[in-house]
Amino acid sequence: MNKHYLSSLFAPRSIVVFGGNREQSEKLTPMSRVLLQHLESKEYQGNITYLDIAMKGTLGDLAASRADLAIIALPIDQLAAALEVAGRIQCRAALILSIGVDAILAKKLHGIAKEHEIYLLGPNSLGFQCPKLHLNASALGKLAQPGSLAVVSQSGALTSSILDWAGKNGVGFSAVVSLGMNTSVDLAQVLDYLADDANTQTIVVYMEGISNARRFMSSLRAAANSKPVIVLKAGRKPEGSKAALTHSGNIVGSDAIFDAALQRAGAVRVHSMVQLFAAAKCLSARYLPMGRRLAVISNGGGPAVLAADHVNEVGLELAKLSVDVVKDLSKKISPFAVIDELIDLSQDADAAHYRAAVTACAHSLEIDGILVILSPIAGVDTGAIAQALADLQATVGKPLISCWMGDEKVTAARTILFKAGIPSFRTPEAAVDAFNHVSLFHRNQQLLRQVPPPLSQLAKPDLEGARILIESVLAERRKVLTEMESKALLSAFHIPVTKTILARSATEAMLVANQLTYPVALKVDSADIPHKSDVQGVVLNIASAAGVRDGWQDMMARVVQLRPDAKINGVTVQNMSGKPLGRELFIGITTDELFGPVISFGVGGVMIELIADRAIELPPLNQFLAHRLIDRVRSADLLGAWRGAAPVNRDALEQILLRVSEMVCALPQLREMDINPVIVDEDGALVVDARIVVDHSPAEPGNYEHLAISPYPSDKEMEWPLRDGRKYTVRPLHPHDAEMLQELVRKLSPESRYFRFVSSMRELSDRMLAKFTLIDYDREMALVAIYRERVPHDDGSFSEIEKIIGVSRYVTNPDKSTCEFSLLIADDFAGQGLGTRLMLSIIEMARSRGLAYIEGLVLNNNHNMIRLMRSLDFEVKKYEEDPDFRLCVKAL
Repeated sequence: MNKHYLSSLFAPRSIVVFGGNREQSEKLTPMSRVLLQHLESKEYQGNITYLDIAMKGTLGDLAASRADLAIIALPIDQLAAALEVAGRIQCRAALILSIGVDAILAKKLHGIAKEHEIYLLGPNSLGFQCPKLHLNASALGKLAQPGSLAVVSQSGALTSSILDWAGKNGVGFSAVVSLGMNTSVDLAQVLDYLADDANTQTIVVYMEGISNARRFMSSLRAAANSKPVIVLKAGRKPEGSKAALTHSGNIVGSDAIFDAALQRAGAVRVHSMVQLFAAAKCLSARYLPMGRRLAVISNGGGPAVLAADHVNEVGLELAKLSVDVVKDLSKKISPFAVIDELIDLSQDADAAHYRAAVTACAHSLEIDGILVILSPIAGVDTGAIAQALADLQATVGKPLISCWMGDEKVTAARTILFKAGIPSFRTPEAAVDAFNHVSLFHRNQQLLRQVPPPLSQLAKPDLEGARILIESVLAERRKVLTEMESKALLSAFHIPVTKTILARSATEAMLVANQLTYPVALKVDSADIPHKSDVQGVVLNIASAAGVRDGWQDMMARVVQLRPDAKINGVTVQNMSGKPLGRELFIGITTDELFGPVISFGVGGVMIELIADRAIELPPLNQFLAHRLIDRVRSADLLGAWRGAAPVNRDALEQILLRVSEMVCALPQLREMDINPVIVDEDGALVVDARIVVDHSPAEPGNYEHLAISPYPSDKEMEWPLRDGRKYTVRPLHPHDAEMLQELVRKLSPESRYFRFVSSMRELSDRMLAKFTLIDYDREMALVAIYRERVPHDDGSFSEIEKIIGVSRYVTNPDKSTCEFSLLIADDFAGQGLGTRLMLSIIEMARSRGLAYIEGLVLNNNHNMIRLMRSLDFEVKKYEEDPDFRLCVKAL
């Protein structure tokens, strides 16, 4: 059951081909001609059968033609009939090579595939290649070289271009998949397959759009968790939000949201074909960087400075050798060399000098990658220096990138580098770009491992009061909250706001101001006026009752003149912030059509659109993500000591961001929100103004279906007793549990490890550990039993450590109605009822997700597990595909 469901598509053991009548070649489609030519080369070692949909005979006659994969390359009017035949002979997967299939026919083909439980790649696909299997099921050109790079593309033309480029640059592929418009097997499913594919080390994706952000993010996170994923997306023009009721709806564009989503998923985005090819060059090399520190070695100052400038521009860090290393290296290179942030070996540098410099950088812990630049100066043996790098490549242990500048004099040297697998570029900027995009993988992995809960550890918000407030607004057929209502909603989540009272006359405003104490601010209150400053509806720093009266009258006259159509509720009176040295910031929420709610942060005030300094993040947030969101804006430096003002209280600002994240998670009706400004200084943060837009939502509070990223299900934690009276906690597994899970596996007996993993391994590999600990709670669940053990110390004191003593999990099957379970119990906690409790808990979790059946494989000689399954009313039966196992199934 560990075999991926798309193996029948991308790694078939047998193929049936509907390619037309080869004897009447004039009637073949261009795609069928190309396909038949590829398949008849006899390189593919599996069984291939050729069928014609016009052939006569019964289904029994065709039974011998049953295959894993059906490839259909026929005229459009014959596609449905061929797919029907493929279904009737029980093919598990099908590929339709075609162009020009409209949405109506595509829907019909999808229906046929669904009826026969076929995984359908196409229509409008140019097919796929699996070089290791010598399978070229495509119209993409000749079969690519085998390698570890996988390409998934929503453009057939671009896929062909990548293959053509790769052939000349020695890049090999584990898989090449062309996804066309209206295909049934989509990008998310292919990413799922490649994440599990042992032959794939790196994934490159070209995409033009997605239909389901939640599913895409789930698959992308799973893939990027185990291997680098590089994404090039077309269509970067920002469309923005359709709504324009708040600043948030105007300043956040869809491309910026997509960028934030990719980072949160742990993937790396490139913005051009040039960058894509550059990243592919580096990824096809042996090592990936673990940081952003790049050493630059050159035989001339000019090229090195160009590289250094670009290092600064893209946010990398110039690596610097330690004093001791510099002292030792200086003895081995030219006396004219200069070693500082750049390593300029001087114009008389030879192969020995380059070898010494690269070796020093390779051994330095302060360096994550090495860029070697060479200018073809007269007398320099460019080939000898290239050969020196080629000889060192296997021992460097970190990314080694070259830039052999010029053309005619370095052609032979580039060939040496190419054969050694050292990425080579023609300009310093291109080389720096390549290292930057590849090194982003390591940085984004930190974001991937952030799995915040929907509610923070701060004081519990008044969720019931907040929902009642929103429901009352919607009941009045309104969507825009008044300032008073907006601040009340923020207060329900303990966000500090200025005390605000609504006044409906000048006299009432004076009475309110006297109660609040001066100075005060007046603001017009109207749902029809989204931005008060635009109609001069704000008066600040009023110090007396007369000032309140005059300010009221003047402001109302201006507003009525500028917006005679607006319904005015009155004027709010509020204290000034009391933070004269505070910084004005902005926190917003907008709802993207695909990715749902996103949180934005940046400079606030009346010139927010003009300054356009903002960063965005997908919820939910934790403190790490909130801290990073603040640091990503250009004006983050203003939060430190600035022009006599003390550094601001960043903790208070981060707490507001966490509270806003709570609002987004708990209130699916929330569509847009402006907190502008939130004023922060050394004493704390205070919200001065806010505007919120709500709407009806199909998502139920608490199921978080409106979010693109499932939050950590922190509400599923329970405490249970062992039979001997000790207690343990059952909770969902968290990525930070990796070390404890590894320790559990290491301490298992060989028999227990074999029963669980059907392997004699002693510990989990890095890939397995990542797969088991970074899970998508939307489609799988893992529960861990945590035991807190008291450890004595020499001084008689005790400390408490946590350890995992059991794990149960389920993974939803592709049919979305069944799931597969697994169970693991620590040997020293066997017989304590732990297995029963973990299985009952995971069964209940699967049932709550609406799944119909839970199933799993158990080795025949695992008698204790089979006995447990029967006690839990599982049906234990033979597993036809492997007689060493029993299949255990339970209806939910």
